[in-house]
Amino acid sequence: MTEPVYISGADGNEVFQAAYIPKQKPPTPADHPSMKAYISTFPPLGQLTLIDKNTTLFTGLLEVDSSRASDPWQISLLHSDGSEWHEVPMEPLENSAQPTALQSAMIADGTVLTRLYFTTSLAIHLPTHFSVKLRASPEQSWKWVREHQGAHDGMVVMKTVTSQESISSNLGDYVEDLNLDLKSKNYRSQSPGTTLWTVEAAIAAADGEKSTIRHIKFGLPWGVGKLERWFALIRIWSPWLAPRQGKFPFILDKQAIMCSFLSKTGKHLVLLAISGVNDIMTLFESDENGHVVLKVRNDGATDSHAQVLVALGDNFESANAAVMYHARGIVAACQTASGEVQKELVALSEPNESTKMWAENWYDGLTYCTWNALGQRLTEDKILKAVETLAENKINVTNFIIDDNWQAIDYRGHGQFQHGWSEFEAEREAFPNGLKNTVNKIREKHPSIQHIAVWHAILGYWGGLDPEGKIAKTYKTVEVVREDAKRRNLPLGGKMTVVAKEDVPKFYDDFYKFLSNAGIDAVKTDAQFMLDTFVSAKARSDLIATYLDAWTISTLRHFSIKAISCMSQTPQILFHSQLPQTTPPLLVRNSDDFFPEVPTSHPWHIWTNAHNALFAQHLNVIPDWDMFQTVHDYSGFHAAARCVSGGPVYITDVPGQHDMDLIGQMAGPTPRGKTVIFRPSVMGKSLDQYNGYDDDNLLLVGTYHGAAVTGTGMIGFFNVSGRPLSELIPLSKFPGVVEAQLYVIRAHSTGQLSKPMQVVDASALIYVSLGVRGYDILSCYPLRGFVDEKHQETTWIANLGLLGKMTGAAAVVDNKITKLENGKIVIDTNIKALGVLGLYISTLPSISWQDRLMITISGKVLPVHTVTASKVDEHVLEIDVETAWKELDLEAGWSNEVEVKIYINLAH
Repeated sequence: MTEPVYISGADGNEVFQAAYIPKQKPPTPADHPSMKAYISTFPPLGQLTLIDKNTTLFTGLLEVDSSRASDPWQISLLHSDGSEWHEVPMEPLENSAQPTALQSAMIADGTVLTRLYFTTSLAIHLPTHFSVKLRASPEQSWKWVREHQGAHDGMVVMKTVTSQESISSNLGDYVEDLNLDLKSKNYRSQSPGTTLWTVEAAIAAADGEKSTIRHIKFGLPWGVGKLERWFALIRIWSPWLAPRQGKFPFILDKQAIMCSFLSKTGKHLVLLAISGVNDIMTLFESDENGHVVLKVRNDGATDSHAQVLVALGDNFESANAAVMYHARGIVAACQTASGEVQKELVALSEPNESTKMWAENWYDGLTYCTWNALGQRLTEDKILKAVETLAENKINVTNFIIDDNWQAIDYRGHGQFQHGWSEFEAEREAFPNGLKNTVNKIREKHPSIQHIAVWHAILGYWGGLDPEGKIAKTYKTVEVVREDAKRRNLPLGGKMTVVAKEDVPKFYDDFYKFLSNAGIDAVKTDAQFMLDTFVSAKARSDLIATYLDAWTISTLRHFSIKAISCMSQTPQILFHSQLPQTTPPLLVRNSDDFFPEVPTSHPWHIWTNAHNALFAQHLNVIPDWDMFQTVHDYSGFHAAARCVSGGPVYITDVPGQHDMDLIGQMAGPTPRGKTVIFRPSVMGKSLDQYNGYDDDNLLLVGTYHGAAVTGTGMIGFFNVSGRPLSELIPLSKFPGVVEAQLYVIRAHSTGQLSKPMQVVDASALIYVSLGVRGYDILSCYPLRGFVDEKHQETTWIANLGLLGKMTGAAAVVDNKITKLENGKIVIDTNIKALGVLGLYISTLPSISWQDRLMITISGKVLPVHTVTASKVDEHVLEIDVETAWKELDLEAGWSNEVEVKIYINLAH
């Protein structure tokens, strides 16, 4: 089946969206030597900008070999309402109105291509199909893009704002063939501009050890001929979620937990299947006709019902929020009724000063993990060598994770999934003096390491417990049977010994006491999906919630927030443990592993994490995009992704193989000598949920840092395709932008800044071009204007954060810009690390800033040579806070932050 590319246009509020459908993989110019030119990929036919409610301005980008740039190129836009085609010639775009380029032009076939822009207006009468044809001169014949790039025609999908009065309360008006046996109820949604329904399906109790499973037809969202695109998060295998996208019909290759359907009229219908309530698990499937089908499993001893939430909205984010907010209420009501467990969780979650301090280190400290670096069969010597190497290279990690293979296991059976855990103490041959001795030596050799975590599986080890081991003889145990995994041919199936329901809380409490006494103060608890592999209904009912609750309570009791939940994207865990808001946010692995030796896995890894975040953003979690290596073909690609993720940064470098420059782009030193990362305050997520992985579009991961309106929107751009790509990105695409505000955009890769622009400007477009494995991060800074009334001149100012950092804006903890009565501007900013602070000042080139500015750190004036105008952009002032701190011999106070004050005298 041919999958469509989904592309977005903009009017500042993304008023319309256009779908462009490729017939085959677009060729590069090398594939057409007789016509060395091709249309950029965003969109394949250009960029549409709304002029009024019925008219759009179409901006097209043609990239050609420089030797052909002066040819009299002609481009025509063609559009149709489904009958005949109408042609509109496109005119060359004036230089002053062209999109902003902050990067070099695309290089194809070894040649730097020249950018040519064309424009025309287009009246929109839905449905509107569109295409483009082009030729190098009037003497040549026209080439349609469908012939030149092997592409189908595009379609415009208008986004409208619907009044609540015009929305039907009958779900059947939006789901064709809605199963009449289902009970639906219309609710008032907590998300503005959306309508919500709950749908219930009855299911009988489990029959003893055998769960009851039903497949129930749901219906066809929007109906035949009305569905434009769909997006789903599927269970790619037992522990992990992954995205799927497509057009009609809706066909899933694996079961999904949520789906979204875009209609041709621009409406979004989001479906969410609730699990983890009353021993029910609900998932989505599809039939051969594209209908949604529910798969419901009841592990409980009583008859019950499955619950599916449906939200209708004018945009995906609002509809997605509507179902997630309502689901949170359903889960909370169920858990409140459960009593004592929730009371204890609430009591253990009370915040205090030490928790806040730990949170800063745990979430924002640079972390080292042993897994890919040291491999399996860990020993004390291997770990200490890695610690020594980190210290020698002055890599001051804050957190150190001792991953799998430190435990005492029995090595029975074939492979690790049959191995059982024997005792709490570390493997005696590899750690001859015990775990505590290893931990003490780690802290001695590298004092910057503040938190040390160990890995363990939620059931002990991959194969549970050694039936003959010390642990199995200390606690009551039960034998359970696992299903085989459906992926990687993992031999999970068969019997395993685990701690029985009655002793699970004591088991966890005793284990974590042992770890605490050994100096361990954090855990990474993996293989949580094993709970979902149990075959027996009784085992599932008895053990899933029991283990989840006991683990959560014990981690809070012994380690506060310092825990990582891994392989836990199973339906029950997502809703039971990660959706409720009663505990502090938990670090949760957001996708399958980083596989350094599998080249094709790397772009897919970033793609998956960005789309999984569309769901995870509504969970009580901080997303962990997994560790990576700084010396690797995709190291920068992974680093940029971690920086925009909103989650932690873990490196797993082979000892001695470190890219110090890359580490420096991700992190910086605090005045106390710690190394911190620059984590945006909003979770990074895909900005184009309906784009497909094979559609040859850039992946855009959007995030935001700071307060509403005054904060900084950021987009990470990743080329996940196998060929170079260029796109035009509207200013409106950046998270958090508003119409009336002026912005400047800065590219991390070059340091170049755009001119000030507003969303409503037709030319508010940014050219982005990336090669294979290419990435970049663009940050969008709001400007504050201050008028010099005497000279009738406005000075525009923006705090750029730390320069040279991928997400340097996130280094800013607090920023106040005020104008005093004497006319001076004061910029008071607190940053979380030392580095070079950047300040955009629109009038900087025209003023004698050495005489008009004064800058202090902690009340002391900076040495003159630590302040310079940028060589990249003359409007940027560079303040070397790190050098000044050292030369002024300053000492850290009670806070890790650095206060910098900049005084600007506007008067001449």
